[in-house]
Amino acid sequence: MSKKNKPDSKGFVFSTDPNFRFEEEENFVQETLEPRQQKLRIRLDTKHRAGKAVTLIQDFIGIEDDLIDLGKKLKNHCGTGGSVKDGEIIIQGDQRDKVLQWLLKNGYSNSKKAG
Repeated sequence: MSKKNKPDSKGFVFSTDPNFRFEEEENFVQETLEPRQQKLRIRLDTKHRAGKAVTLIQDFIGIEDDLIDLGKKLKNHCGTGGSVKDGEIIIQGDQRDKVLQWLLKNGYSNSKKAG
């Protein structure tokens, strides 16, 4: 006996509709843009961090591995810790000036420093 409505990654278990079919998600790989085409935003954030300030780098367009590599380079340049989560780079402390300086030096000419 085969199951017509197998569970999927979205948490659906079954449907009462006899014609229901799970739709497969289209996983397309987005190509990483060149540094000069990236329009990154740099901002300071303290929300939900017990009052500690972190520098966020957002709006990176590309694959996850390139984002992680950029995060490692920025953390190394700033000499602080951080992480890459939900498509953004998190650097501990107020490192906006250092991050902007590094990005401009490495060809990210359209970087914006926000609030």
